[in-house]
Amino acid sequence: MSQTITNPNEWEPLEPLHRRILGVLIEKSKTTPDSYPLSLNALATGCNQKSNRDPILDLEDEEVEQALPALQKRGLVSRVAGGRVDRWRHHAYEAWSVGRVELGILAELLLRGPQTEGELRTRVSRMDAISDLDSQRATLKELVRRGLVVWLDPEGRRGAQITHGFYPPAELETLKSGTGRHDEVAEVFSAKRLEADSVINDRVTALEARVRELAEQLESLRKAVGG
Repeated sequence: MSQTITNPNEWEPLEPLHRRILGVLIEKSKTTPDSYPLSLNALATGCNQKSNRDPILDLEDEEVEQALPALQKRGLVSRVAGGRVDRWRHHAYEAWSVGRVELGILAELLLRGPQTEGELRTRVSRMDAISDLDSQRATLKELVRRGLVVWLDPEGRRGAQITHGFYPPAELETLKSGTGRHDEVAEVFSAKRLEADSVINDRVTALEARVRELAEQLESLRKAVGG
């Protein structure tokens, strides 16, 4: 079911990895349409890309794969079956009811986080041309009205930054305070990685115990047959 909502207070927050995945899918649909929808491997590569990303990540394919069902459940992505491998596409246009340039702005904010108006216009232009700052400001004004983007500083202040509206409240407050942006995001990804590693370690330990048990049973069977 798509999340088509216009009330700024009703946009459901996105986890950092979900933001990165959506940003990549939107970006690649615009910059490399011949390769879109993306395979899981291409999606993971896009998430780990060193250019046009902040922070830089080092995700495994499995981590990206495990994050996709939650986005699929919210109607933000879908799997495209067929061919040698399954591929993934976004449904951000429908979910957020935005136009081409609006989605380009949101993609850039999802990929890099807070930016100034000047930075945003330069970076979005690789996906969608924005004629001038006045045109961008009109677009941003509508996105702000709908809660899809948020000013972190007073609008009009020199160097004021703007970002997307999909942060959890606590994370957004941290950003507005101007401290810990990189540390906050890095900690979230680190915690997710540790959680995944813990689950894998538990499974490996259980499998090792099962192998030992089967080996003991096999040895007992051999002795019984030999006897």
